[in-house]
Amino acid sequence: MTEIQKGYNPKGVEEKWYEYWTAGDLFKADPGSDAAPFTIVIPPPNVTGSLHMGHALNTTLQDILVRWKRMSGYSVLWVPGTDHAGIATQNVVERQLAAENIDRHWLGRDAFIERVWKWKAEYGGRIIHQLRRLGASCDWSRERFTLDEGLSKAVLEVFVGLYEQGLIYRDNRLINWCPRCHTALSDIEVEHEDFDGRLTHLRYPFEDGSGYMVVATTRPETMLGDTAVAVNPEDKRYRDFIGKQLLLPLTGRKIPVVGDSSVDPEFGSGAVKVTPAHDFSDEAIAKRQDPVLEFITVIGKDGRMTEQAGTAYAGLDRYECRKAVIRDLKNLDLIAKQEKYSHSISQCYRCKTVIEPLSTLQWYVKVKPLAAEAVSAVRDNRITFVPRSWDNTYFAWMENINDWCISRQIWWGHRIPAWYCDACGEVIVSREAPAACTKCQGSSLRQDEDVLDTWFSSALWPFSTLGWPGSTAELKKYYPTSVLVTGFDIIFFWVARMIMMGLKFMGEVPFRDIYIHALVRDASGQKMSKSKGNVIDPLIMMEKYGTDAFRFTLTVFAAQGRDVKFSEERVEGYRHFVNKLWNASRFILTHAGDTPVPGTIDSAALDIGSTWILSRLAAATEEINRSLAEYRFNDAAGSLYHFVWHELCDWYIEMVKPVLSEESADREKVRACLLYLLEKTLRLLHPFMPYVTEEIWQNIPGHGSRAGVKGQDIESIVIASYPSSLARNVRAEEEMSVIMETVMGIRTIRGELNLSPARELTASIKTRSDEARDILTRNMTYVRKLARAEITEIGTAVEKPRGSAAAVRDFVEVYIPLEGLLDLDLEIERLRKEEDKLDEAMSFVNKKLMNEDFLKRAPKEIIAKEKEKYEESQRKKERLRENMKKLYEAGGKDHGKS
Repeated sequence: MTEIQKGYNPKGVEEKWYEYWTAGDLFKADPGSDAAPFTIVIPPPNVTGSLHMGHALNTTLQDILVRWKRMSGYSVLWVPGTDHAGIATQNVVERQLAAENIDRHWLGRDAFIERVWKWKAEYGGRIIHQLRRLGASCDWSRERFTLDEGLSKAVLEVFVGLYEQGLIYRDNRLINWCPRCHTALSDIEVEHEDFDGRLTHLRYPFEDGSGYMVVATTRPETMLGDTAVAVNPEDKRYRDFIGKQLLLPLTGRKIPVVGDSSVDPEFGSGAVKVTPAHDFSDEAIAKRQDPVLEFITVIGKDGRMTEQAGTAYAGLDRYECRKAVIRDLKNLDLIAKQEKYSHSISQCYRCKTVIEPLSTLQWYVKVKPLAAEAVSAVRDNRITFVPRSWDNTYFAWMENINDWCISRQIWWGHRIPAWYCDACGEVIVSREAPAACTKCQGSSLRQDEDVLDTWFSSALWPFSTLGWPGSTAELKKYYPTSVLVTGFDIIFFWVARMIMMGLKFMGEVPFRDIYIHALVRDASGQKMSKSKGNVIDPLIMMEKYGTDAFRFTLTVFAAQGRDVKFSEERVEGYRHFVNKLWNASRFILTHAGDTPVPGTIDSAALDIGSTWILSRLAAATEEINRSLAEYRFNDAAGSLYHFVWHELCDWYIEMVKPVLSEESADREKVRACLLYLLEKTLRLLHPFMPYVTEEIWQNIPGHGSRAGVKGQDIESIVIASYPSSLARNVRAEEEMSVIMETVMGIRTIRGELNLSPARELTASIKTRSDEARDILTRNMTYVRKLARAEITEIGTAVEKPRGSAAAVRDFVEVYIPLEGLLDLDLEIERLRKEEDKLDEAMSFVNKKLMNEDFLKRAPKEIIAKEKEKYEESQRKKERLRENMKKLYEAGGKDHGKS
């Protein structure tokens, strides 16, 4: 007999088994295997990162797929790694230096980069350690970093290759500039947020003194860089002004009135100021004019006004300058009016600083030729988004894509492989540092100071991590990868770019499926944020409730297209499920004796209960495999939960307890069946709950590291085969449904009338058919034991006795005489008092919900809780009324309240 400890404590267990798995290379891929490949590359978390709820959900779902496929016989490779996160990592180290009163420019580039590598060695492994804690079964022998030697070689090859094909170029144009991070940003690195600001209407006088034009702006400081006022040529109010000159206030410069069809006559006054050096729309207007309008940069890279803004404003912060400009224009009576105005502002996605459009020399990827093929790959189903609703989002962005600005003005990252000749100005892009200028043979060469956008190296992740540009066994076996699991927020940052690069350099899509998971929100559906104080730390959840309970909670609520509403209470609830599994396993192993785990079970030799549970195991197995194949993680978890808790524990184990307590041939059959069920159930659960399933597995005689005989059994559940194609017995399920309905009918009456579970009842059963009668007659022992009731009569002609409570089910009607069981009148009076208490509570809550002041001031989640409280009270009241109705029907007296 195997005895396992009374309660399950995950502390110690989780670390023990993770070390066992990794020490045994159980996660290691074999590219020489003949098995079909299944590959996932982990979305590399930033090296600066710490595990948050999004990581936890993403990693859990990937690990479920990876463990399931590994157990299903595939040659599985899950590539782990981290991203060097250029801007984020440089910011972290610069803050560290600032605390030491050191500026990176004092250190110099090489010393600063050395300092970042030192920081990475000390702190960069934190997120990897946390992923291991979560149970991620990655092949850690193949861990990659986007700045490691192999990936750097891939980045170099791609950059030079695209440049040689004319798909990378350098240009001076308006870009998004972050004054805080001091670097350019691509369009999708800019976040847009609604802002309540002011719209200021400025008067620009005509040079000839004939009046003025009014223009509206949310950024008055930029007027110092205006080079025109534009109007729509179709606007009758202004078309005759086109070509006239205006005096630009505060500058002494003259600017023309120009016509452009993009001007909206309905916005503001219908005339717009044109600042080509600081606005993308204005840049386009300026370039459409003949001649092209002048570009005057009045705001610098540090967010301060330049000398071109004028001596009165040079050196001021852009927001200080705004105040000064408004003050000076008011003194000149050149402000027509100011009004509140809600508009969108653009912010750096890293530091949230408002970006400044600036004209700078940057490197770009010409993406339209790459995007066309990437769109086709999704349209012709070479790549499938799950859910498919993301297709249109992808198409809309890809078909309106702009060239990708890939240069960043920082030091940490892949330095751009371009050199400039001081003698002749030649630009040399090369895989190796050139010794001399290829044009003039001069030796004075300077490498470009900029580095590549972090997402450039990430875009190569699916093939660079497998050894490209080399020809490796891993690349041959595992590319293209099978599925990408990711959040919707990086479809454009990362997913689309991986598709473009994979198709360009591998001639094949980088993955077959893209599963887009939803956001993890708080219990009331609010986005988690530090400012709201509703952030839940996954590490705390794992420490408090165990990793298995935490993982299972995430999975149960991970429905396609629906955000996860997460709460600590739910994790606590699924910890009960872990404990239920543990207790059931302990019961089975305690009663198993020396019975070996059977490889197969002959259901023909078993009774209805055992035949039924084996069929339900087969049904659950089929549904779980199908759900996982379709990325319906919540449905798979729901099927497991229902089978383990409600069918195995609540029904089958309770049915066989009497058999296990007696010496009989049936006992050995039940023992074998229980062990078979436990073993298969642990395998089904393992991808979801890896730790507790391994701990129980290792306690099964003849299993795992305790087997004792080499080759006697599988060393770990990690590499056990996943159940599939088990035989169902629909007939047994139909028969058991009749038994279960009868028992539930008796239990329902017992619960509704508050009768003690220990009290033996008497019941008669009316069946809807002779077949149902015969099923119950054959299995009366089960009915009596499970319902704790003596059955006096069964048949299609049974009539309801006078003074009985009844439960009507699909196959049967159950009648229980109440005489002698309880005083009907007293029970009705007790229920009446409960109803009065409910009415009082509902009245109190209703007053709150009718109070306008409460509805205005209370947080949404508090209002939702109060509404739920009221609705639950209503449901309780309905149940009380139904129970009282049954008591009346059984002969109880109505005391006048209805």
